Formats: sequence, structure tokens, C-alpha cells
Amino acid sequence: MTDRKLISMATEVMANSYSPYSRFKVGAAIECTDGTVFTGCNIENSAFGATMCAEAAAVAAAVSAGQRSFKRIAIISEGNSYCFPCGSCRQLLYEFAQELEVLSARADGRYVSYSLASLLPMAFGKEHMDNL
Repeated sequence: MTDRKLISMATEVMANSYSPYSRFKVGAAIECTDGTVFTGCNIENSAFGATMCAEAAAVAAAVSAGQRSFKRIAIISEGNSYCFPCGSCRQLLYEFAQELEVLSARADGRYVSYSLASLLPMAFGKEHMDNL
């Protein structure tokens, strides 16, 4: 799958965003190592702590389908800035894919690519739990 196709899938699901409070629509598409793709959009809640990011929604869909191994994720918003995962989503993604490639896109279709490790340096992971 090409970068553009993955970003296109994230763009399509962004239309389903439920974001009445921030009006900041986000879509995500996560590609599993076997080539399957799961999508998610952000889902806001008036109790802000119950809000779900697009990346978390995509991971939840994938894990619910039995997937645990991810290759890359594309994230896009309607804004003029590149859309990066928040800190909580970086940690969630790290749980499953420390070597994940993150494609961060903006509304005009331009995107940049980073490794998750560069976005979450010195991360805390399950390997730390093995040392107990």
C-alpha cells in the first residue's frame, strides 16, 4: 500500500469525526504488518476525559479484530498544520509497535514521515515491565 492510499483512507474516515466541541476533525488509518488496514476518527464527549482520539479508535478497531502488529499509521486533520499523535496516543502506539512509521498529514495533502521512536524518545514500554 502506498503512503497516499493510507492517507486517503484516513481522510475518508475523518468525515465521520464527531467533534462538536473542538471542531477539530481527525482521521487515522493504521496498517498492520499483514497489510490489513483499520481506520478511526476522533470521537469527542462533553466529559472531555471520555474523548477518543482517531489513532486510539483505529488501534481499538484493529485489536478488536485480533491484530497486534502494526507497520505504520497515517493521521490527518482539516488544518494547515501536520497532524501528530498526542502524547497518550504515542504511548498507546508504542505498546504495540515500537518501530512504527508515522505519516502526519495536513489538509492540502502534504505529509511528513517520522519514526515513532523519534516522536517518543526514551519511551516506557513492556520491556521495562520484564525487569520486575
